[in-house]
Amino acid sequence: MRYRARRVLPIAGDVLVSVGDWVGSQDVVARTELPGDATPVNLANQLSLTPADVPECLLKKEGQRVEVGDVLARTKGIFGMFKGEYVSKVAGVIESVSHVTGQLIIRGASIPVEVRAFAAGEVVEIMAGEGVIIEAEVSFVQGIFGIGGEAFGPIVMACQDHTQEFSPDLIREEMRGAVVIGGARMPGETIRRAIDVGVAAIVSGGMDDADLKDVLGYDLGVAITGTERIGVTVIITEGFGEIAMAQQTFELLASRAGSEAAVNGATQIRAGVLRPEIVIPVLADDGESPEGSVTATHVAGVLEPGTSVRIIRDPYFGVIGTVAGLPSEPTVLGSGSKARVLEVACESGETLTVPRANVEIIGG
Repeated sequence: MRYRARRVLPIAGDVLVSVGDWVGSQDVVARTELPGDATPVNLANQLSLTPADVPECLLKKEGQRVEVGDVLARTKGIFGMFKGEYVSKVAGVIESVSHVTGQLIIRGASIPVEVRAFAAGEVVEIMAGEGVIIEAEVSFVQGIFGIGGEAFGPIVMACQDHTQEFSPDLIREEMRGAVVIGGARMPGETIRRAIDVGVAAIVSGGMDDADLKDVLGYDLGVAITGTERIGVTVIITEGFGEIAMAQQTFELLASRAGSEAAVNGATQIRAGVLRPEIVIPVLADDGESPEGSVTATHVAGVLEPGTSVRIIRDPYFGVIGTVAGLPSEPTVLGSGSKARVLEVACESGETLTVPRANVEIIGG
């Protein structure tokens, strides 16, 4: 598919590339600096002064650099004796001094922020001071759930079949820095082994929620994931439990073994749904995106007979099949409500009737 990556800075900064530039997945495309931490110091309290007396006791001015141990202010004392002084406990720049509250603010060093391209491709749009949009021809897989941020590495297959359990013994030392692809359930021990080896990311069909809690050390809430720092990015493609990776997904990833991939485990299941992604650029021999090399079996986003779909609601959650029929009239469901449905032909030969809202299209 044609993939568009929107890469933006958290605050205004500098864009380092131009429209038409070809970028690698880990190339820095934009850069900025976040303001450092602000440390308030109430000098009026510290030196037992009125706020109005603070400015004349300052030994440093606004905009000046201070280091730990520098004397910021000193009182006049009594008859030149019993002078009080305040020694800075942090390093930074004096940002402001209030004549009303007697408070001084020290701003710490700026925090550099760099945005990488993520997908190797062509820069097609520049948002001045904000970021870029990159387009590339890719093999693209969306997972159901993930943790951990962006990671990069070559695709390495650990399992021989999409129904094989992703056991810890399948993680080998030579997989360091790789995006390792499993098959069925992924135990918590496999994740720990991947962390020990230094794997960049691991992907499999499913895992137990108890294993996830054990690895993280806490229960995940309903907020967005992706900021976890456990040492590896984890993605499951089908759901929680004893679920094998869809055969089509497994075969696609296996066909790209050895190719460089970019993955992101960020997930959000409430408003503004965000799904974990595996992006594998399709590159020509010269390292640039090929022209007209990617074709799709079906038009993206169109439900029609023959379209591959995955059911994403119980009681058939995770079942893969193809659209066998699209009845035009609403059908009465088991709950008694009416909804537009479709018929899904499964690999087992069974045909299921489910609401259209309960499926997602799997691109061909």
